[in-house]
Amino acid sequence: EVQLQASGGGLVQAGGSLRLSCVASGFTFDDHAIGWFRQAPGREREEVACISSLGGRTDYADSVKGRFTISRENRKNTVYLQMNSLKHEDTAVYYCNVYWGRRDYWGQGTQVTVSS
Repeated sequence: EVQLQASGGGLVQAGGSLRLSCVASGFTFDDHAIGWFRQAPGREREEVACISSLGGRTDYADSVKGRFTISRENRKNTVYLQMNSLKHEDTAVYYCNVYWGRRDYWGQGTQVTVSS
């Protein structure tokens, strides 16, 4: 069974930092790209960052470029999202994602709240 467990969210002041973690199981981790998405109240889920299977390629939404960094440790089946210079508009539930077996799988989400 594919499982993704996200953690690391919390309440932080604007300008602060958080690091999210996503631990995966149930599939060959280092064969798959992993993405971080977020969804704010009343808004559609959007992709924030993604990383290739071996970590050689990363992509970011324009809104987070230069502030967020995605990385992975394949020996730990874990992907990270380091978030710096957080803004109020970064407030959302953050989800990790993998496309496996012709479908998307999502973690349970972790809440990030940035106070202005």
